[in-house]
Parts: sequence; C-alpha cells; structure tokens
Amino acid sequence: MAAAELQYPRTLMHKPLPCSRREFLATTSFAALAAAGGAGCSASRSAHRPSATAAPGPEPIIDIHQHTNYHGRTDDQMLAHQRAMGVAMTILLPAGSAVETPSTHMGKSNGLAAKTGGNQWCADFSYAHPNEFVFFANEVTDHELARKHCETFLIKGARGIGEQKFGVECDSKESQVLYELAAKYAVPVLLHFQEGTYNSGFKRLPKMFEKFPKTNFIMHAQTTWANIDANYDWKSLYPTGPVKRGGLTTKYLEDYPNCYADMSAGSGLNSLLRDEEHTRWFLEKHQDKIIYGSDCADTIGRGPGCQGGGTIAAIRKYAANKTVERKILCENARKMFDL
Repeated sequence: MAAAELQYPRTLMHKPLPCSRREFLATTSFAALAAAGGAGCSASRSAHRPSATAAPGPEPIIDIHQHTNYHGRTDDQMLAHQRAMGVAMTILLPAGSAVETPSTHMGKSNGLAAKTGGNQWCADFSYAHPNEFVFFANEVTDHELARKHCETFLIKGARGIGEQKFGVECDSKESQVLYELAAKYAVPVLLHFQEGTYNSGFKRLPKMFEKFPKTNFIMHAQTTWANIDANYDWKSLYPTGPVKRGGLTTKYLEDYPNCYADMSAGSGLNSLLRDEEHTRWFLEKHQDKIIYGSDCADTIGRGPGCQGGGTIAAIRKYAANKTVERKILCENARKMFDL
C-alpha cells in the first residue's frame, strides 16, 4: 500500500509553478552559469592545480548529484557547501515516497537511505535559487503511481529521473516504464548500481541501452566504478590496487552512445585514486561520457572531509589537458541537461 511521500520540515515556501515545462527550462539557462563563474565552461583558469581539495574559481562547475536534507544537513549548509566547492549549477536528486515494500527494504531505504528530501522539497529549493539549482523527478520504482509522480514533476521542469536507488532489477518491467517516460520527455535517468541491493543485474544492462536508444542512462555508485577493472571479482564494493583495462563499465561507455557515468560518491573517488595510470587513460578515453557529480554530505565544502571537493581535485590532477577537464566538470552536463 502506498504511503505519503517523505516530508520533512522545510523553511522554503512553495513558489508559483512555471506556466509550462518549456517556460520553466528557459528560466535556468547557461547564461546563469556564465554569470556565476565567468564566461562559460571554457573560461580560463589559473594554472595552479589544487592537490587536495577544490576551491571556488573563475570557471563554473556543474554538479549533477546532490541532495537536500542529506543525513540531516540543512538547506543553508547545502547551499554554502556547493558555493564553497565552486559549483555554479547543481542538480538536486529527490527521494521517492516513504513506503514499506521489498524495494525499499521495508522502509530502510526510504529517503534514498540517507533521509534525503522528496520531489517537492527539491523543486521548491530550485525555484527559490533558479540561477544555481535545478532538480530531477523521482519515485520508488515499483510504486503504483511511479510514472504519474515522476511525470508530474517533469512537467514542472525536472531535468531527469533519479536517483533511482531501490531494490529492483535494473531491467524490471517497472524500471522500463520509467526508461520509456525519460525518452518521452527527452531527459536522462540516473541509476545507483549496487549489485544485490539496488538496481541489480548490471551485466544485463546493455539490453536496456538497446531497447531504449532514446533514453540516456547515467550509471552511478559502487558496481559501476568497481567494474572499470576487467579483473573485478564482484566481492568488494570498493576494490583497490591496479586496474586492468576493459571492465564492463568501460565496454558500456565505449559501445553504447546513450550510456554515461556519474563520477560522484566515494566509489567514484576511489576509482580515480586507485591506479593513476589507468585513471589518466580512463578520463581521456571517456572524456565525452563522464560527468562530474559530488553526492557529498559534507557541510563545509572543502577540506579532507569533503569527498566532492576531493573528486574535483582528482579530475583536475589527472585530466590529460584542459579540454578533458572542462568537459567532465562542466561541458558534458551543460549539453546533456541543456543548461
């Protein structure tokens, strides 16, 4: 039985909705990025490369993976965190409804297992900060009203569907309903792959790429980043040590034009730091397919505790050149989300 969507106290008042999806999208353009960070994604940056953490700079960064109320973080803390990292535009990923079903592990995975805010919260915050935030739509994959709830917020201006982080098979019939909806609205779907827990069936994912060629799939999380390694043993979620080229993730990025990868979270950062030689090759090889996200619950936006800032620093350190860096930190997201 469906329960009401997760609701947490919000300080934001609901703003009037845009007249249409098209009109709303027109209010958040790349011009806002230029105003926030210089003359667009390709603006010049100091030659200095930070070695440990990110800091605000003259060039805009787009973060495609952030949450409201992340483990109880306040809206003000989240806003300060993004600005401290130097992020000019952030995509907020909402949770789905609070339900006790196998797909939410009987409620344990509600709030994306991190107490994150739902669709309306993310929409409200984005409406209040239109030059810095946009939002996705989301719902528990097998919720009886999943398609309706996602479509409601797509009409209100959501730029994608996700983060889909529920205990279903990635090729389930319910998942496919949302993949089809994403194609209808020409938006991507972002999937958290954690084999045995969320969106299982990573080896079968190519069938979805082929069945839904008009849907852009963004892979995220542990199973995605462990599978950069052709020798991955499917045991550790955070493998270490040298990487052998040719893992499933690399093959998917190479073979399917509608497959992309979200660099966020500890799993993404771990993949960057475990094998420098492979990282340099991987970033250059897939420079058009990798998109920066933070998925960082830190409240400061800098220092050793800020994994999102660490990921920015690693990309800057290991990118083969400025073109590769700017694609991953800004250009790829700008193109995909029409920012």
